[in-house]
Parts: sequence; C-alpha cells; structure tokens
Amino acid sequence: MVRVDTFSTASVRHGLQRSLPAAYYRGGTSRAVFFKKNDLPPHRSDWDEIFRRVLGSPDPNGRQLDGLGGGISSLSKVCVVDKSDRLDADVDYTFVSLGVKTSQVDYSSNCGNMISAVGPFAVDSQLVTVNSEGRSDAELRILNTNTGKIIRSRFPVVDGEADSSGSFAIDGVAGTGAKIQLDFLDPAGSRTGQMLPTGEVVNTFDGIRTTCIDVGNPCCFVLASELGFPGTITPDEIEAHPALLGRLDYIRRQAGVVMGLAEKPELVPGSVPKIGMVSAPDSTVVVDVVVRALSVGQPHRAVPITVALALAAAAKLPTSVVAEVTSPQPMHPAGITLGHASGSLIVRAEFKDDGSLSHATVFRTARRLMEGRVFWKG
Repeated sequence: MVRVDTFSTASVRHGLQRSLPAAYYRGGTSRAVFFKKNDLPPHRSDWDEIFRRVLGSPDPNGRQLDGLGGGISSLSKVCVVDKSDRLDADVDYTFVSLGVKTSQVDYSSNCGNMISAVGPFAVDSQLVTVNSEGRSDAELRILNTNTGKIIRSRFPVVDGEADSSGSFAIDGVAGTGAKIQLDFLDPAGSRTGQMLPTGEVVNTFDGIRTTCIDVGNPCCFVLASELGFPGTITPDEIEAHPALLGRLDYIRRQAGVVMGLAEKPELVPGSVPKIGMVSAPDSTVVVDVVVRALSVGQPHRAVPITVALALAAAAKLPTSVVAEVTSPQPMHPAGITLGHASGSLIVRAEFKDDGSLSHATVFRTARRLMEGRVFWKG
C-alpha cells in the first residue's frame, strides 16, 4: 500500500466564525465529526474548545442544537485520523467523547462503532491510497491511540473511494450498506494491561456481583435481576427511573477504582469503565444473552462495539456473571448473538490455547454523510 502525504490547513476565520476542513460519518450505530490531525492545532490542549464548539457542548437543554452533536452520547463524538509512523499500522485514530450537558472532553476510551468509519475516511480523504480502478477490497491496520491496540479493517472500495452500498444490515440503522469487517487484535488489557484487572472474575460492589473485564475497553457487567429489573428494560425506562442510573454509576465508579483506572471514585472517567446489565434471553428473542449498556452516563440505544467485545469474552469465562446468563450453545456458528434494545449483534471472541484472547471480530457498516468545512463561533 502506498501512502500519500497529508496537507496542513490552518483554521480560517469567516466573519465572526472559524472553520476547519472536516467530514461527518456514521459508523455503526454512532456518528462523529472527523478531522485530519494535520488540520488541527499542533497542541492537543487547543483541541478541546474547538471540539466543544463544533458539537455544541455543553448544552443545558441536552440537544446540542448549536453544533453537530445529536444530544446523546452515541452522537457526541470526534475522531482524529493521521498517517501512522508505526510499521505495524497504516493510520492512527484518536477517539474523543464529549459530554452533552457538560464540558467534558474525554480521551480515555475507544469507540468500536466509529472504527468502522476510520478506514473509509482514510481512503476517501486520501490519507492512504488503494487500487483506483474498479472494485476491490481494502485492508487497513488502524492504531487506536487511546488504547494502543491495532484493529484490522476490511471493506470494499470502488474507483478509489470506500463503497457504502451493499446488502448488509445492522440493527439500529435503517437500510443496508457495505459490510465492514473489524478484527480487534489482542484486545485484552486495553487500558489496564490485563483482561481481568481486579484479579477476580467476580467482585461485589454495593451488594451487586460484578464482572470487571478489559477487552476493547474496560467494562463491568452486572445482572439485571440482582438490581431488581427485567433484562428487557428499555433505554427510556432506564433514564426515567429515579434511582437506577445513579446506582449503576456508583457501581461503575467503584469498579473503576478497583480496576486501577483512578484513585478515587470521583476521578473515574465518564467513558470507562462502561457498564452493562445482562440477563438470560426469554422466549420472545432469539439471542444468546441480553444486554443493556450505558455509555457516558446514558443508556445506549444499541450496544457499543467495545462493550460487545468485552461481553463476548466474559461469556467464555465459566464463573462470570455473563456466562451465568448466556446460552451454553450459541445459536449462530459465527459467534455469540447479543440482544440489545434495537435488535441483535453477532460477535466472535477467539482464545489461544494458553487462555489469552487472540482477537475479536464484528461486522458493521459506515457511510460518509458530509465533507467540507465545519464552522464554530470564535
């Protein structure tokens, strides 16, 4: 694969506004504003205010109407992409999560859904070059700078641009698109260096048994039944309950300290560890396990991909709370089928003979929605 050089374009002032080259992509069940790293200020400390203004955060009304954010955590994201200097990667990808109502700008986690758009963005923006004639498949190695992990992305290209058309569908997104295969290589220990950072398969926080695992992102899982809720509770019902979000965040922060992510609960990042409530499937759904995941304090309408990776790995740990409610025989040979609020997702986790996690695989779609210049008030 031959790479081409990036270009550097300074922020331009238009009247009372500033602007930068940018693109807007859907990746999986999320959306984000994409920047080339060379188009941003050289010091990361100068990025935060740009990202807040571009997305419209903080917004006390929770709608981000004055920016490109969508008012929920899965739509309040930024991706920064650059050519990689490493021999084992083609591009570097930095993920940034922004608070909707708060001014939080968080670089502490990865976003598996948006990784599906990183490869297409790198091709469309000519950060990398691929076969420019006809249809072919591209394979890019993406270094996630947040975790130091490599993700292999495979997707179709037509006449030098990422193809967005196809017959593959994912739950939570209307219509179909081109299938994108994401292989998360050696995904364990993304932030903590260990798949089981507490040293235990099950810990107890606030009287609730919890499995803490670091695969793709640090995550913790609890049984919906031990919290007194049905596993099929909807995201709206979670948000409307007067105490559930607070209790889940309390457990999450306690777990974050024991996992080594912060010294005190109040210092635990908003984005990790992520937390999910799991339950056994009932007769109304054809899945192996049911999950309701939270991301940056909000119930996710689908399931974050990194949560899905961690869940698939935890399901293979015999004494975990996830394994306790997962069907012993997966219904699909490709992997474990997770039931979420918008449908289902198949994810495969492969272990080596020594018990270490080799890789995890999911399939997504992505699409370029806009490219040009993004404006914000200076």
